[in-house]
Amino acid sequence: MSTATIAAIVLGVTAAFVFGIASVADQRSTKRVQSRQALSLRIFGDLMRQPMWLASIVGTLGGFALQVVALRYGPLALVEPLLVCGLIFAVLINSYLFRRFDRILISGVVATAAGIAGFLAISQPTTGQSTTGFGVVVPLGAGLTAAVAACIIVSRRSSAYGALALALACGICYGVSAFLVKLVVSDVSGGLAGTLSDWPIYALAIVGPLGFLLNENAFQHGKLIAPVLAIIIVCDPLISVALAYLWLDEQLNASPIGIAGEIISLAVMCTGVVVVAQRAQRINVPSTAPVPKAEPDRKAEPDQKAKLAQKTVPAQKALPAQKTDGAADLPSYGSRPASALTEDFQRKLR
Repeated sequence: MSTATIAAIVLGVTAAFVFGIASVADQRSTKRVQSRQALSLRIFGDLMRQPMWLASIVGTLGGFALQVVALRYGPLALVEPLLVCGLIFAVLINSYLFRRFDRILISGVVATAAGIAGFLAISQPTTGQSTTGFGVVVPLGAGLTAAVAACIIVSRRSSAYGALALALACGICYGVSAFLVKLVVSDVSGGLAGTLSDWPIYALAIVGPLGFLLNENAFQHGKLIAPVLAIIIVCDPLISVALAYLWLDEQLNASPIGIAGEIISLAVMCTGVVVVAQRAQRINVPSTAPVPKAEPDRKAEPDQKAKLAQKTVPAQKALPAQKTDGAADLPSYGSRPASALTEDFQRKLR
């Protein structure tokens, strides 16, 4: 294993860890602001007043910087699957905050990690070409536009699957963004002028912010972090690896045994992600869950009304009442006893 490959692995895992922390802070922040429709830029104005969200932005930028450097040293098929570890870190951090761990959740985490390690060990991705022609723009742009538009339509028509559809659109944008980052950082021989004269940097300036906006909308509309983050993190490497295979000629192990091992490893990874997402949804309670309102005590209502009625009676000096056989000593107001006035007030309150 070369030094560049080791550097790419270390940087990729570190980026996943930073992304996991930032994702937890980001999702918790989006629950504290007003809900907005998909692609609404007003959500950023709301989030700017949240210190935790500003901290998550710093973490996201740091993770992105680590991802860029990792892609400088390793192929997409190596770096991007490592980012799935971000889900593991995010779920473990969220579980620690809620003090809730269980065996099924840990089993899902282990399966996810084992699937990633198995895929990378078997596939042994190789570095392909670093550039591609301008002819890629048309099919890439058309496919991205169609996929994102379909996800947004689903999110607006279905409240049950809206957050998952936005997460899918976000994952697609992130996968395309990783592909574009690879094109930008792989060939820097022309310097800044050469980078600005090529199309990937401008495509990245559109797709990257779009994915981030969809990320915020998905976190806000999703009740829990795990299902949304699972779709984003799994979709990201699958899209980027597919694009690298199509247009950058990055190769995986193509032997029959290798292909079978890659499929099995991906299946184990996806199974672990599903287990983690479903289990986390059951054992973790959202941090912003509304506090249930206490139901009024029906039995206490008569006593409360009686107390209120007694307080409402004007305080006057009690006059001695005439005693009769078996009668209690009750003050009277005018020609009516206090008990009669209390009953009147109780009837009005009822």
